[in-house]
Amino acid sequence: MSTYQTDGLAALADPTRRAIFERLADRPVAVGELARELPVSRPAVSQHLKVLKAARLVVDHAAGTRRVYRLDPDGVGALRAYLDQFWNRSLAAFKAAAEQEDEEMT
Repeated sequence: MSTYQTDGLAALADPTRRAIFERLADRPVAVGELARELPVSRPAVSQHLKVLKAARLVVDHAAGTRRVYRLDPDGVGALRAYLDQFWNRSLAAFKAAAEQEDEEMT
């Protein structure tokens, strides 16, 4: 597992960062708006966004004097691909078990 994927999982382990991540899944949001929606200070939101950005799960851009954040589709896609490996392995194992059981019954 690459550091990139580890960072993404670690970043989402924190409930506040997950809440921010989930809000950004709906639409791009400025730091101040996120701070109003969460029970943490604006500086705390900025620190959480810094962690999510380092994990390559979010990107930001300037909009006047504000920083607007959105999910990074590439980072989210890489994390999903990592997790999909486990899903695919589970499905393959289930298929093998079902086929073996079918063979034993016939």
